[in-house]
Amino acid sequence: MPESRRGLLLGVAAYAMWGAFPLYWPLLEPAGAFEILAHRVVWSFVVMGLLVLGVRRVGHLRAILADRRVFLVLCGAALTVSVNWVTYIWAVNNDHVVESSLGYFINPLVSVLMGIMILGERLRGLQWVAVGVALVAVAVLAVDYGRLPWIALILAFSFGTYGLAKKIANVGAVESLTLETMLIAPFALTYLLWLTAQGRSHFLSEGVGHAVLLASTGVVTAVPLLCFGAAATRIPLVTIGLLQYLAPVFQFALGVLWFHEPMTRGLWAGFVLVWIALAIFTTEAVLYRRQQLQESVAASAI
Repeated sequence: MPESRRGLLLGVAAYAMWGAFPLYWPLLEPAGAFEILAHRVVWSFVVMGLLVLGVRRVGHLRAILADRRVFLVLCGAALTVSVNWVTYIWAVNNDHVVESSLGYFINPLVSVLMGIMILGERLRGLQWVAVGVALVAVAVLAVDYGRLPWIALILAFSFGTYGLAKKIANVGAVESLTLETMLIAPFALTYLLWLTAQGRSHFLSEGVGHAVLLASTGVVTAVPLLCFGAAATRIPLVTIGLLQYLAPVFQFALGVLWFHEPMTRGLWAGFVLVWIALAIFTTEAVLYRRQQLQESVAASAI
């Protein structure tokens, strides 16, 4: 099988698994969002630690720990990914699957805004149009909800901040997630031990099957990440950018068709505006990338 096709299949697999998460988190109830988060952190650290040992990247991890700047940036990443994870778990288990999908739909546009405000990047014309349409969409959704879509905004901004931190740190995905979970794991483990002491832990009280499911959060976190990492080295960044919409599409479909969450006219209008904004944004990015490649080819021919 050609490497490009293998990369595409791996990318689709990664985003399909992320998109299917709304089917997984309810299986962990009656554990609450923070207990599930704590288990996810602890078991992810175990899985990622074994992976680092298996692929012999302990040296890379030590180098990160020795770099004070990178270490502090990844501390911030650990905090923001924790906020993202617990918000998403809570949203899914409290019938907000559709709104959580909105967060990941608008995340690329939030990342663009962060690039402007923090990195000093400049938007091109159609990108401004896309951001403007997205802001109108948020206003429409706020009117329909009777409040700001805070779940979507927390997910979008926390994941956008996480992505920004990873970009600044510029280290491998495996080492990065290992360090992030290592930083949070002591707090997560302390919380789980406290729940056990209080008689409020659900790890062993719901049977062996439930305990296995909670422990599987580490594998569920690691597998799509590994698929994504393998895909990113085999296919163009533009393709990765297009694939990222698969996860929220799957989440949205599950929210409407599987969980039967209500969709009012206002919600449909808001989501359609978001999709229009993403269509403009994606089309502009593809065309701009194509123009850059053509200019590069022309320059090399001179």
